[in-house]
Amino acid sequence: MSKRPRNRKLALSPPSKPQKEALDTSHEINVEVNGQQITLPHNSTLADALSVSKAPYKEGTAIGMLKETTGRKTEEITEYTITTSRGEFKIELLEPDSDSKNRWFHHFKKYEGTPIRWISRDAVAFGPFGTDIHPTRGTSNFERFEVAYGAGGFDPENTHLILSKNRHVSEYGMPQEGTFARIISGKNVLHQLNKIDTIISIEPIIEWEKMAERLCTTDLSTKIDDGVRIFTYFEVELEPLAPEGAEHFLALTRNGTFKVDLVASSFISDNSLQGEMCKYENFDPRIAGSVAVRTVGDGSGKAYIACDDRNASIMHSVVGHVTKGLELVKLAESGQRLVLKTIPDQIMVLGMGFEEADEHLSRLGVELVRDGYTGEDAVIVKNTPGTTIDILREGKVTAFGVQESRLIKIKLYDDLVPKTLNFFRHAIELQFRPVGALPVLMKYENTYLFKAEKAAEKYKEIMPENTPTDKVLAGEIGVTNQAAKRMGVVGVKTKDDSLFGPSGEKFTNTNIIGRILELDKLKDLKDGDVMYVVESRGDDD
Repeated sequence: MSKRPRNRKLALSPPSKPQKEALDTSHEINVEVNGQQITLPHNSTLADALSVSKAPYKEGTAIGMLKETTGRKTEEITEYTITTSRGEFKIELLEPDSDSKNRWFHHFKKYEGTPIRWISRDAVAFGPFGTDIHPTRGTSNFERFEVAYGAGGFDPENTHLILSKNRHVSEYGMPQEGTFARIISGKNVLHQLNKIDTIISIEPIIEWEKMAERLCTTDLSTKIDDGVRIFTYFEVELEPLAPEGAEHFLALTRNGTFKVDLVASSFISDNSLQGEMCKYENFDPRIAGSVAVRTVGDGSGKAYIACDDRNASIMHSVVGHVTKGLELVKLAESGQRLVLKTIPDQIMVLGMGFEEADEHLSRLGVELVRDGYTGEDAVIVKNTPGTTIDILREGKVTAFGVQESRLIKIKLYDDLVPKTLNFFRHAIELQFRPVGALPVLMKYENTYLFKAEKAAEKYKEIMPENTPTDKVLAGEIGVTNQAAKRMGVVGVKTKDDSLFGPSGEKFTNTNIIGRILELDKLKDLKDGDVMYVVESRGDDD
């Protein structure tokens, strides 16, 4: 796969030295932060810009910086967005210089407001308008989606913009050089146009990757110069047609960041949920800024953000679109984390009490329907519908509560058992929700055995990891690894044991993945009950 060209570093001052330098107030600089214009003293840093602008930022995340170079020529712009009353499409100018290409450079704005003059099976013509073209007689060959000037009746004052829908041969009174551009995206719009449509606007697409000095950095001591544009976050509007895919993306980014695992010429991706299945819902072109989730194959579950236009794919369901800060996405480098906001925010009431949930949902205009145990000590562990988009669409959510004693806090050993925890979180859905469910399979003596409803052991590895040697301690959580027939069974013991693991297996067949922090809550569980768990992210003992 081709890699994106390396960033050309900003010609800015190097990061400031550790010792504090006094800001030079002899003159000021103007910079833009997420579209907001601010003024700063000369010698300011990224940290100063964040402080003054109050821009969204999380410690350790990357910030994009862009400074356009001077002396940019119109002729360097090769792509344009044409917006019609039916939708927009993009054209790319062909490589060879020609009179038609130069004519477009200097006069494209004059074509705004031009209506459709005629439509055929093979082409669409916008016009007429006057030009200085020299029409030629005779037929010409056209490929699909080519663009040319043509003079009706061979009269330059009756010139039209001809857009080819199909390969064909015709006589349009074209100049000698023939076609000068081709449609590169939004081709479906061409087939939807009718006689009442017009060109609303034509805008050049500035390829700032080639025309600007740029940098993406986590170093807040980096000095900034006058005219720099700074991007601290990007915004994604979720797709109503993809409720489950949107929820997948919300789970991926629930800490407010997008982890850049891969940078390619046409996308960046976050692979955190690779291997998680996601329903295919929305077949849309992946235009620049589209957010898509792969739904089949080895890369299923990966989230992609398009950096340029691509066709729709039967393997990638489009779940959202970047509406602000696409520049940051294009500047990102592999290994960085980017701050993002989603529209809407995820609606998540799991782990809340009913009063807290009611207050939260009321602010969103969503009705709360109470189900299950609803006492003062109730904790919500399930909700229907299960996706943010469906909740907003229906305007209400049914929440199922249990007694707080059924919600148990656990500490997981991410550094010791990464593969087993990938299985465990997936099986009990902690990958997507703050509360996981573990049904009790069996209880005997001092041992509790659990089996997740999702049979993730059929497609997730449980290689031996962190197997005990001398004894297991009360409260430690064990998972039977694939060295044993009952792989995937989860167990906990209420007393130390030097013979068998928490799931009743030999030590070599048991992976210790964490511990229960509230062991006394197990005493009331019976066969068939469900233990609900929530992760502790602190330093609990």
